[in-house]
Amino acid sequence: MKFVQISVHFEYTDYIERFLDRCSAVDYVRYPMVEGKDMDGKHFGSQVFPGNFTVYQVQLEEEQIDRLFGDLEAFRKSKPAHRHLQAVVMPIERSLRPIAHSEKPPE
Repeated sequence: MKFVQISVHFEYTDYIERFLDRCSAVDYVRYPMVEGKDMDGKHFGSQVFPGNFTVYQVQLEEEQIDRLFGDLEAFRKSKPAHRHLQAVVMPIERSLRPIAHSEKPPE
């Protein structure tokens, strides 16, 4: 299992969610409209520093990573406006995952 964090300009969230669906991501966390800085400067959602980011965090099986990164890299190269996309993969040492409705909680 790996932890993936993706940051992208907020207007491209539909693409990222489609990529996550394609690699069978069961669940993820999305932080919409966060402030940040990239190569184009600050994006604080104001008139002086327009724009915002959306950050995704997802736990994926290792075999799903290549497909996701293939989609992300193709997206990033498809237009100059997409060049800001960032993604990192980190190992997971321990994890408590949600219990599915069909599973009985441990006693």
